[in-house]
Amino acid sequence: MNKLTIKACPLCGGTHLERALTCVDHYASGEMFHLCRCRDCGFLFTQDFPVEAEIGRYYETPDYISHTDTRKGAMNSVYHWVRNYMLGRKARLVVREAHRKEGRLLDLGTGTGYFADAMQRRGWQVEAVEKSAQARAFAKEHFNLDVKPHTALKDFAPGSFDVITLWHVMEHLEPLNETWETLHSLLTEKGVLIVAVPNCSSFDAKKYGAYWAAYDVPRHLWHFTPGTIQQFGSKHGFIMAERHPMPFDAFYVSMLTEKHMRHSCTFLRGMVTGTLAWFSALVKKERSSSMIYVFRKKG
Repeated sequence: MNKLTIKACPLCGGTHLERALTCVDHYASGEMFHLCRCRDCGFLFTQDFPVEAEIGRYYETPDYISHTDTRKGAMNSVYHWVRNYMLGRKARLVVREAHRKEGRLLDLGTGTGYFADAMQRRGWQVEAVEKSAQARAFAKEHFNLDVKPHTALKDFAPGSFDVITLWHVMEHLEPLNETWETLHSLLTEKGVLIVAVPNCSSFDAKKYGAYWAAYDVPRHLWHFTPGTIQQFGSKHGFIMAERHPMPFDAFYVSMLTEKHMRHSCTFLRGMVTGTLAWFSALVKKERSSSMIYVFRKKG
């Protein structure tokens, strides 16, 4: 298998890299992967991950919920309940941050298409892009969405969209800096970029360490904090306008982590940690398990 070894930090270009954690792929392979941190800027990333052409097999599991939509088990039931609640919140966030009730929206990494469908039903002109053929087929069957493969991103004209959304997608994308450049090009001058990613400086990340389920190696290549993602935005011509916590994520991630640790009563243990994480994020939102970041073009 071909793996990508990163020798210079994708954020600052520094070469002072150190091994920070060793994590296990609990979903697909049982393999171990190392996380490295840049000593110059603090950015954390997965080292020696499978190249884009070969990483697909690490997604080929019925438990990978964003692609399969499985409802098996209590944890996935929680996931679906939270997702249905969050769809409304996400839609309202888009309207509020874009200062418009309708417009042109690109949902990158749309998964099984729930958010794209929700925005289309609200009157938005939606383009959806997804790498997984299985997920695209689900979106077509259930929502009649014509989701494009990820290669279609290069076919959109500059300034095509008022809003671009990436809900837990940025951490998966191998061409990280190139993607930021493309997103900047595709937005109108007053367009809005909305990015949701796990927060590796969160309460639950610090509690669980290498077991934290949101490290999700090797599918998650990049591990952001509020500080490092703000630096990526600035590097590519954006300013961060808003930050919003996603406190519900801590419950699902904690339950999944407890399962990976082979603890008993995973649901209850996860609920306890999720509750503690919830209160921690109320005190300081930067401790939230996941964060939503709103970016606008500079100038």
